[in-house]
Amino acid sequence: MSELSTPERVAGYAWIRLVLSMVLLTMGGSGMYAAIVTLQPIALEFGASRSGASTPYFLTMMGFGLGGVVMGRWSDRSGIMVPALFGGVCLGGGYLLAVQAESLLTFGLIHGLIIGFLGASAFFAPLVADISHWFVARRGLAVGIVISGSYFAGAIWPPVLQHFIDLHGWRDTYFGLGVFCLVLTAVAVPFLYPKFRASEETHEDKVALPVRPLGFGPGQFQCLLCIAGIACCAAMAMPQVHLIVYAGDLGFTAADGAQMLSLMLTCGIISRLTSGWISDRIGGLKTLMLGSFLQMIALAAFIPVSSLEMMYVVAAFFGLTQGGIVPSYAMIVRTYFPAGDAGSRTGVVLLFTLIGMAVGGWMAGAIYDLTGSYDAAFINAIGFNILNLLIAGMLVRRASVHLLSFGRA
Repeated sequence: MSELSTPERVAGYAWIRLVLSMVLLTMGGSGMYAAIVTLQPIALEFGASRSGASTPYFLTMMGFGLGGVVMGRWSDRSGIMVPALFGGVCLGGGYLLAVQAESLLTFGLIHGLIIGFLGASAFFAPLVADISHWFVARRGLAVGIVISGSYFAGAIWPPVLQHFIDLHGWRDTYFGLGVFCLVLTAVAVPFLYPKFRASEETHEDKVALPVRPLGFGPGQFQCLLCIAGIACCAAMAMPQVHLIVYAGDLGFTAADGAQMLSLMLTCGIISRLTSGWISDRIGGLKTLMLGSFLQMIALAAFIPVSSLEMMYVVAAFFGLTQGGIVPSYAMIVRTYFPAGDAGSRTGVVLLFTLIGMAVGGWMAGAIYDLTGSYDAAFINAIGFNILNLLIAGMLVRRASVHLLSFGRA
């Protein structure tokens, strides 16, 4: 990295890298939203049920999560550029292959294996872990900005894809999306060529880490973070997945529910940026505990609300509380594990957050089917949230005890 030898040039390039990473993560997020937007046209074309047409989304999310672990480990070894190039080619090529699909099975396998596992997965955990190597004082803010690309994807891709599907059909839309991803990959990814080597890190990153972080073995600590990830995201999935139908149960229109969801995701972007700023000041563990506590309050606030105006208020409040929770895990990994393991360990934790989203969304629907109401589903979500809060609180307490042996909480 001799071409970036001066601190000023490194700092300037780091911000360019940050913007490109956020843009690429937004592109990578197209995979899951494409599977959502095409649900109805795919069901009609292939004569599938709603559950059958939902299979490509399920396979995409599973591939996305599992691939993040593989791509994270790859990026730890070689740097981010080669995995990102590979992922971009697979993402764009996957869309082009999907255009030729003649059955739901083929379409689903392309989404799960090529678009999800080999493609989109290169643009989440690896990019989040990579940007953490380029910032120290503003590391939390940098991570928050990059990971907000997943929410930008939610704000951008559904209306854009729906517009072109309505005009040209899903096959032509996928073709255009594939070409766009290939072009953006070719233009943006080469700028990520430098690999940030451990020998070039700051003094803060060279400080020896304890063999047993917070008194736990590395595997034990990783497992606790994975359990916390499942718990927080199982709670988080309740409003995110079911908000539109919940609004319908309260007598509001689907359009009202969609607007509430859009407002929630928009506030989630604000939350991710703000939480990054906060974590730079109080650390990832305390940020996790704060976000978990506020999310629990927001979940409880949904239960008594019945007016349209208050539903918008609570949806916005929930977005402001939950958006910053997931980025805090990346900060915790960078704080308590070696920098060379950041990609793979972040990928594992984020995999379990995705599992939590999948389980939480399904569980909320199952509870509704059993009880005929979402009240019990909200209570179940609060229970998962309490589990996350207990783990976060325990880790914060341990961090305060180990503060003298470890530099920061």
